[in-house]
Amino acid sequence: MPVTQTETGKIWQRRTTREQWLGWLGWIVLVALFMYCWDVMNRGTMWSFVSDAPRQAADLLNRSWPPRWSYMERLWIPLWDTINIATLGTLLGIIVAVPVAFLAARNTTPSAVIVRPIALFVIVASRSINSLIWALLLVTILGPGLLAGILAIALRSIGFIGKLLYEAIEEIDETQVEAVRATGAGSMQVMDYAIVPQVLPAFAGISVFRWDINIRESTILGLVGAGGIGAQLQSSLNTLAWSQITVIFALILVTVVVSEWVSAKVRHAII
Repeated sequence: MPVTQTETGKIWQRRTTREQWLGWLGWIVLVALFMYCWDVMNRGTMWSFVSDAPRQAADLLNRSWPPRWSYMERLWIPLWDTINIATLGTLLGIIVAVPVAFLAARNTTPSAVIVRPIALFVIVASRSINSLIWALLLVTILGPGLLAGILAIALRSIGFIGKLLYEAIEEIDETQVEAVRATGAGSMQVMDYAIVPQVLPAFAGISVFRWDINIRESTILGLVGAGGIGAQLQSSLNTLAWSQITVIFALILVTVVVSEWVSAKVRHAII
């Protein structure tokens, strides 16, 4: 707490003179960075198009309304495919993520020098690539279809579930582990009776939460040929059928809202 001595007494100051100068220097750097970013944005922006954006948006809305609700009957099967992509991809991701998480956690890994870095690399590699990029690569390798979408969701889910789960494993109460080990239990018995019961609620919540995220992500995988309702969206975009696109957007919105509600209810029931 800086205090300045004056003739009339001591005056409390929130910051020292050095801290005040550093604060001003930080603001100057921030303003300079903002100006630089603004200059970069101006170099790559055609402001004539920006000024015409309100008129273009109004024209697009006029062509999108009213929605072609009769198109809905063609969307139920793609929507079901989308839900299956999210669900099967999440399950496959869980199957791989659980052992990877136990290998990555400091208190359960068999080797902190070799095995743990490999497990952490798997988690980081999975999280560093977006599911849309995974889908694009898999469509190139496997061809278009639901399999590419399922694997793309799974590969993305491994990193998300694995990271949160191994952090939950590292945060368990070690006294319970020591108590079970003191009874003479083996390593698998310690895992079964001391570690798994503690991380099971977190694991259930993480899995449901990831499924909710995958519902949203799987709706756009069809844009790169991975099946689902995104394929119908891509087809409508190619033909500029804006009234159909409005129906697809509405159905996606309802699906995401319902999945969010289901996810919240399940997490509340589990946790």
